[in-house]
Amino acid sequence: MRRPSRRARIAIGTALGAVAVAVPLVAREVSSPALDLRPAARAADPACARIADRYPDRVAGESRDPVSVTGVTSWGNGGVVLRCGLEPPDETVDPCVEVDGVDWVFREDRSTGSGYRVLITYGRDPAVQAFVDDRITAIDGVLVDLSDVVRPIGRAPDDACVSTADATPR
Repeated sequence: MRRPSRRARIAIGTALGAVAVAVPLVAREVSSPALDLRPAARAADPACARIADRYPDRVAGESRDPVSVTGVTSWGNGGVVLRCGLEPPDETVDPCVEVDGVDWVFREDRSTGSGYRVLITYGRDPAVQAFVDDRITAIDGVLVDLSDVVRPIGRAPDDACVSTADATPR
């Protein structure tokens, strides 16, 4: 039996090394309870297609990942995931922040213990959800980049974050 050439052995070793690195990364992302890489119910909405054309190559310094799920993209090996086509959230007392004209609601119930901070746009239809890995400390930079992406989905004039001081008691 003929022994493989040096070039073939190097190619096989490189391929096995790539698999050894990729499998744990994929397993971590797929097994994460917070990460939902299925298309949202309204992922085919024309508004989602419009923002897909605006996905930047980098978010908070992280490169865009190859993702083939409609309405979903990610950066930094799943460190930041954007998912378009959700139903807009109802009024909420969850923390909400306005970043460059886009309101983001922090979903504490989905974030606790998941390894990700989960946010959803408020006042935009369809809504856009973001998962930001807890290891990313500069969430403000992430939200600036993502707000630029989702801004074209118009905001309803009366739907905006309010502080607890501005909220009307029921």
